[in-house]
Amino acid sequence: MTRLTCEVLVIGAGPGGYVCAIRAGQLGLDTIIVEKDSLGGTCLNVGCIPSKALIHAAEEYRRAADVSTVTETGLTVGEVAIDLARTMSWKDGIVRRLNGGVAALLRRAKVRVLNGSARLLDGKSCAVATASKTLEISAEHIVIATGSEPVELAQLPFGGRVVSSTEIVSLKAIPRSMVVIGAGYIGVELGMAYAKLGTSVTLLEAAPQLLSNYDPELVRPVASRFSELGGKLILGGSAEGMGPDERTLQVRMSSGEQIALEADVFLVSAGRKARLDGFGLNQLDLMRAGSYLAIDEQCRTSMRHVWAVGDVTGEPMLAHRAMAQGKVVAEAIAGSKRRFEPTCIPAVCYADPEIVTVGLNPSEAPAGSKTAKFPFAANGRSLTSGSETGFIRIVYGEVDHRVLGIQAVGNGVAELSAAFALCIEMRCRIEDVALTIHAHPTLGEAFQEAALLASGDGLHG
Repeated sequence: MTRLTCEVLVIGAGPGGYVCAIRAGQLGLDTIIVEKDSLGGTCLNVGCIPSKALIHAAEEYRRAADVSTVTETGLTVGEVAIDLARTMSWKDGIVRRLNGGVAALLRRAKVRVLNGSARLLDGKSCAVATASKTLEISAEHIVIATGSEPVELAQLPFGGRVVSSTEIVSLKAIPRSMVVIGAGYIGVELGMAYAKLGTSVTLLEAAPQLLSNYDPELVRPVASRFSELGGKLILGGSAEGMGPDERTLQVRMSSGEQIALEADVFLVSAGRKARLDGFGLNQLDLMRAGSYLAIDEQCRTSMRHVWAVGDVTGEPMLAHRAMAQGKVVAEAIAGSKRRFEPTCIPAVCYADPEIVTVGLNPSEAPAGSKTAKFPFAANGRSLTSGSETGFIRIVYGEVDHRVLGIQAVGNGVAELSAAFALCIEMRCRIEDVALTIHAHPTLGEAFQEAALLASGDGLHG
């Protein structure tokens, strides 16, 4: 058996893993990263990137189709069609390009990349089965970055017409009908995308609201838009299993009524779970935090020199959180006094319209906190872009005026998430936002206008 040694061994090349490996290599640490699939993990290959490419293509198609009949802007087009195979090829090209970028960064940082399945032997060593041989790696530090995987329902195992978010971004043809089980952000994003492509989409959600993690005021415009797209929303319903024809889903409503939903494709979007099995973690004495690995403020596990980043460490399961953790771990291993203690982590739902939340929402804020809201219907950039739906809302302290949280719903608001997060990280007051000159015409002006309203200096009343 071939034996290798290194200072840092990273298991998993998703966002947290490859950022950790790249940064460790940049800092001069001898680093090996192991990945059995493609570099970039779920996010790059079958998650964030492919889904956003599909969402973009669906929106482009829908806009073109709308212009064929709606002519407020003076534009008309002929018959509109989409070649899904070509769309998927374009999406795959983006993924390959980003795969190549990750590989290039790892090479530049002198990180050794092993394509194979890793199995931990103890807290210092790991066996890696590649296509041609098995390697044993001894490492001073081990970083667990194995990510997450779709939750499979016992009554709806994946296969045939029942698919996960992995398969749904690689369909060969646009289905005539689809039932999405679970109306969280993944189900809503992908369900709306296929609705724009012409699929008859039904969202099935056990909770009394779609996007149940968001407050109703943010969700209302999304639900309205989904209805405009011809989508059907069923709340308070739980999937019980497929009928014998494999085309019908049996559903029990909270009232006790049973209904059947027929479709060509059934997308199970019931969340994701940490990928902790199959890597030999039972060989390590690691403390758990529920179904995740317990870590401290430096992402250390309960075992010395064993670290964990990304989805295996719990919610929120977001690529940008994993990346930030990966950087902290690499720098901590290199001797820097780094800690993962963000004031906030922005969350974005790429629905139509988009939703952004940063910091505290009104129900989470301390007693006496206030809110100020400015609608995009009064924003010049929104109006000239053909979309006036949504708003920006600021949650702030009544006495000190410090910004505690920012929420927004509207087309393009995802691009404002960094400004929102920076505002809270810098402990801005509403006056800091109000007195910052914002370019005109931009969506960001609505942020300033909300702050002006909060400070009593609103120009629009």
